[in-house]
Amino acid sequence: MVLLESGENYLETILILQQRNGNVRSIDIATEMNFSKPSVSRAMSILKKSGYIIMEPDGRIVLTENGLKKAASVLDRHKTLTVFLSEILNVPQDIAEKDACRIEHIISPVTFAGIKKMVADQKKKSSSAK
Repeated sequence: MVLLESGENYLETILILQQRNGNVRSIDIATEMNFSKPSVSRAMSILKKSGYIIMEPDGRIVLTENGLKKAASVLDRHKTLTVFLSEILNVPQDIAEKDACRIEHIISPVTFAGIKKMVADQKKKSSSAK
């Protein structure tokens, strides 16, 4: 199933919250994303039906293997694009974050691979110069 930008944002947020807090509940997602509880509930239902998350009886939200893979991919794109924009193109950090969040959903795998290589090469140069 093709996941839309909003679904990718939810998965990315779940992964970030999981890394930060351990457990994730709908209220945590609503607070983090500044969305209403009903909006989050609807999104979680769609993600569950699509096989990206499991809703535990105690309310915890757990990423499935596919959900974790997709969330990690989105988060990697976000982080890499943010570094590319802020450190290589010298875009102010706040703008780099916002732009990365939009670009991460539409960038082709080929273009992203090129940017990721450029960021890695730049980091190697920086660490060897120290």
